[in-house]
Amino acid sequence: MTAPALGAVETVFRMESARIIAAAARIVRDVGIAEEIAQDALVAALEQWPRTGVPERPGAWLTAAAKNRAVDLVRRRETYARKLAEVGRELTEETYDPEPSGPDDIDDDLLRLIFTTCHPVLSAEARTALTLRLLGGLRTDEIARAFLVPEPTVAQRIVRAKRSLAKAGVEFEVPYGEEREARLGSVLEVIYLIFNEGYAATAGDNLLRPALCEDALRLARVLAGLMPEESEVHGLAALLEIQASRTAARTGPDGQPVLLADQNRSRWNRSLIRRGFAALERAAEGGTYGPYVLQATIAACHAKALTYEETDWRTIAALYGRLAALAPSPVVELNRAVAVSMADGPEAGLALVDVLAGEPALAGYHLMPSVRGDLLARLGRTGEARTEFERAASLTRNERERELLRERARRAGAMGDGSADEAGAVGDGSADEAGAVGDGSADEAGAVGE
Repeated sequence: MTAPALGAVETVFRMESARIIAAAARIVRDVGIAEEIAQDALVAALEQWPRTGVPERPGAWLTAAAKNRAVDLVRRRETYARKLAEVGRELTEETYDPEPSGPDDIDDDLLRLIFTTCHPVLSAEARTALTLRLLGGLRTDEIARAFLVPEPTVAQRIVRAKRSLAKAGVEFEVPYGEEREARLGSVLEVIYLIFNEGYAATAGDNLLRPALCEDALRLARVLAGLMPEESEVHGLAALLEIQASRTAARTGPDGQPVLLADQNRSRWNRSLIRRGFAALERAAEGGTYGPYVLQATIAACHAKALTYEETDWRTIAALYGRLAALAPSPVVELNRAVAVSMADGPEAGLALVDVLAGEPALAGYHLMPSVRGDLLARLGRTGEARTEFERAASLTRNERERELLRERARRAGAMGDGSADEAGAVGDGSADEAGAVGDGSADEAGAVGE
């Protein structure tokens, strides 16, 4: 096979695989079988395109090939009559030429696929792996590298997820009413988890995994296009657009995290910020503020500040209060404490952090001691701050964060020893980072490197 033809097949399949799988799944009602059918269509392209040339609309060709194979499979089954009734009478009358059945139909299929792969019957890990596989077009080895887990583990998760969907009899459909609201939360959570793992990796040698952020952002944009009336969908899209705008400024040339207070805001992507603001306006049209809309509003407060000193911390603290009331969480409270510390001083923030000391959910959360260490350093309690930074370093599994935390511990120790040249390095007001760096809110709480 010629290199151009091979490259065309690989590129088109990567871009169109989700639509191809979704179109096949609409017919066979099984995402596992649909993926196999899509692979069959890919093989057919590898065989035919070198002889016939790359079609004018290669994505449509692959979709049509997958649909034909799906129909053939249904016809061969003994349960053809039952399947035919599910799909509809038009199945026998439909002709599958190398054109898609229409953008609206394909979009409906994509929406069905999103709700299927993110079904709450699956674990969060399984939902994430299956979504990246079927909707993100990632290979098993790519997902494994992204999440730093063995490839066989990811493969098993995907296989088990498909079996679980089939065993549970999950319908390939878009839910409505109360079920839709419940299921949508699962979909948004999966996209959110994918983004956060890219924005602040939980483990490994790098703080960022930009490819995962891009995958999540693309999924959020697709979902916003498919569900234009859902404010929380636009809220999530707005949050991810604004957070992604900071990516270039969040690490230095050597890959070390750069705290929010030290970031060069001219490197923030203004195009992504504008997109985020536009999505936030769409979200606000409904007049209701859910958790994602509130988090996007917090992110927008940061984006509006041209300098770190201009940040409206009082508004951010109030927004975190609203978020805590709507979606109670120790992590949200930790973020609120950081915002309060910036608005009312480190002592006020420390009082709120100490209230969280007994929270089981924060027992192994490295950003909890990181936040506390930053607040103690700002209060001049450098010996205690050093202990907290050292504890945070021992808890994180990300090597870049560990290096930064150890450096902050060293600087706090140097301050305690009276080394004046170190004094500005710790109590620099960077507690705004102190915890949200990998927790989902990705704004405040992690003095570790937003």
